Amino acid sequence: MKNAYLFPGQGAQFVGMGLDVYNYNNESRELFEKANEILGFRITDVMFNGSEEDLKQTNVTQPAIFLHSVILAHALGDNFNPQMVAGHSLGEFSALVAVGVLDFESGLKLVSARANAMQKACEIQPSTMAAVLGLDNFIVEDICQRVSDVVVPANYNCPGQLVISGTIAGIDRACELLIEAGAKRVLKLNVGGAFHSPLMESARVELQSAIDLTTFNEPLCPVYQNIDAKAHIDPEQIKINLIEQLTGSVKWSQIMQAMIDDGATSFIEVGPGNVLQGLVKKVDRKMETSAAKL
Repeated sequence: MKNAYLFPGQGAQFVGMGLDVYNYNNESRELFEKANEILGFRITDVMFNGSEEDLKQTNVTQPAIFLHSVILAHALGDNFNPQMVAGHSLGEFSALVAVGVLDFESGLKLVSARANAMQKACEIQPSTMAAVLGLDNFIVEDICQRVSDVVVPANYNCPGQLVISGTIAGIDRACELLIEAGAKRVLKLNVGGAFHSPLMESARVELQSAIDLTTFNEPLCPVYQNIDAKAHIDPEQIKINLIEQLTGSVKWSQIMQAMIDDGATSFIEVGPGNVLQGLVKKVDRKMETSAAKL
């Protein structure tokens, strides 16, 4: 049996997230309190009792999901026994901490730096994303290339679901063309910017500076990374791939298929929500999926 552990990304947050983990034992509580100190504000107050609006701010959302996932994995102790891991976008950082590539403090500081850099990039140029349902990837890719503004495939979530990212004008034009091409639905997303596109270049440069100063170790098991959907254990390559992730597309559907091809028999989602379990089922209905529980 091969256990594949999956770590969710932005969008999985909810008010009250992580409270059960905080109350689980002293060690978990201490990690959350350490995070409050590192971040310079009580993120636990926002996670447990804040409003949905508060929790949607990028500088809160990303560290909040990271903390829920990482501290839950830590609290599982010997019950956390991955043979392979992957994380969706932000979740890649959670996965890297869970398997020892990054220590807790370094991981949190990078996630905070990433969130702030992405927020700044969003303010430089208004931009957005849209989910495209019911079209083959190559049709969506072709339409993105035909639009004169910046529009690129951002998240290959599962067969028949591809998220595109770009300027507001570019996304509007792409949406028209995608509907004409027969998309079942094209849904503009309520996000702050064009994540996983060239419009995040300023954030990538800023994050690279922080990543270059951080120590990366060899993981306990292979990490399947967003940028190429391949398994990696070399710390230097993991570092390069993590930097490229901000402006490159998330090849999630390809990661799921690669894990299945490499013998994954069970997928366990670690953190808030259950979105990733649903995406696994869209790739292979027969796969066993579950949520990590204390």
